Amino acid sequence: MNMTINKKKVSLEGVDPSTPLLWFLRDHLGMTGTKFGCGMALCGACTVHLDGEATRSCVLPVSAVGTAEVTTIEGLSAKGEHPVQKAWQELDVPQCGYCQPGQIMSAAALLAQNSDPSEEEVVTGMSGNICRCGTYQRIHAAVLEAAKEMP
Repeated sequence: MNMTINKKKVSLEGVDPSTPLLWFLRDHLGMTGTKFGCGMALCGACTVHLDGEATRSCVLPVSAVGTAEVTTIEGLSAKGEHPVQKAWQELDVPQCGYCQPGQIMSAAALLAQNSDPSEEEVVTGMSGNICRCGTYQRIHAAVLEAAKEMP
């Protein structure tokens, strides 16, 4: 069985089908950008894209991925040039930074669906991601800033 992660085919040989995608990424592939937060799909730290949709990888077994393409924070852009990543840097969003990969992946999926969201749509769209440091104002500002650069 194979899976496509960041546009590369990856073998699942020897991997228990019930293994959560998060642990496959981190433990089997050494891709540690996707973070473990709660293990119950509540905090958003483990967010990846599954065919472009923001998905919590901590509860998604690898067997459920099927033919869908997985994109992680490492695969969002080769040089950190995605509009969301650039806005995060320009506005100095992170404090501790732990939740930021999940925040960025959620923001990128939100903007892919709606490239000109209102402030209220950003707040609602990002509400599934928890930031323990409380940088929500900077996160929302960065999403709105990134929206200006979306095609």
